[in-house]
Amino acid sequence: PKGQTHHIMGQYPHQLRPNGIALEDGGTVLLAHLGETQGGIFRLHANGAVAPAVRTVNGMPMPPANFVVKDCAGRIWVTISTRLTPRAADYRENASTGFIAVAEPGSDNATIVADGLGYTNECVVDEDSGVLWVNETFGRRLTRFTLTTDPEIALVERTTVCEFGCGTYPDGLALDEEGFLWVTSIVSNRVLRISPKGAVTVVLEDSDQAHLARTEKAYSTNTLGREHLDKAYGRTMKNISNLAFGGPLRNRLYLGNLLGDSLPYFDVGFTGVAMTHWNAALGALEKFIAS
Repeated sequence: PKGQTHHIMGQYPHQLRPNGIALEDGGTVLLAHLGETQGGIFRLHANGAVAPAVRTVNGMPMPPANFVVKDCAGRIWVTISTRLTPRAADYRENASTGFIAVAEPGSDNATIVADGLGYTNECVVDEDSGVLWVNETFGRRLTRFTLTTDPEIALVERTTVCEFGCGTYPDGLALDEEGFLWVTSIVSNRVLRISPKGAVTVVLEDSDQAHLARTEKAYSTNTLGREHLDKAYGRTMKNISNLAFGGPLRNRLYLGNLLGDSLPYFDVGFTGVAMTHWNAALGALEKFIAS
């Protein structure tokens, strides 16, 4: 909380590229492995030990994994942005190879529960409302599913809540206690607050108009690539990819920047919904907080 940094070096035979992370009760951390051709969910312990948690989807090797989150029942939710290799081949308006999968507690195999998504990114599992929200980055939309558990877990009634326009590529996603969604956009460095009915308010923007124009032209001509994402053009923000509510009152927004070397934050007049890990026991991680 005071900004000190502690390094836990993962020990695993193969190089892992943790893109999404999720704190578990007891102090272990789930890692979504975004490899070049393969993915998986791995578990990191405070001593650096790493072990596979979920390696397959529908019995097949998991593609590169973007995001991971646990629900209150202990299920592990995973988003796969694309089945294409390289992933940049799906930086397209017509992207449709992404999916959402879920693994039951104790299972090392996930089951696809939503498919055909336009570059699946972060999701919010709103169990109280029976809803799952998800960003489709290059489909440029926020999507809602009805979440059912009887007789088994399923996502039904796919609904487009909001379609985004020029310069918005939705990536990070969080929910506040008024039922509004908070979305970050890469490239344009935007933070948006969106009503359950899809009304959009721009809370913050730190964009370069010339870069937005170049990116929009590439997107409209199906030539968007890594070169459009791998340089930061904001004055302060460095390609905002995600956000999370924190602080004692959960009204402080922390912003993850793909190309940044710091963790910016700002306070808002809204309270974020407590995620499942909010009161998690930290176990062996407690020593870092106490130091």
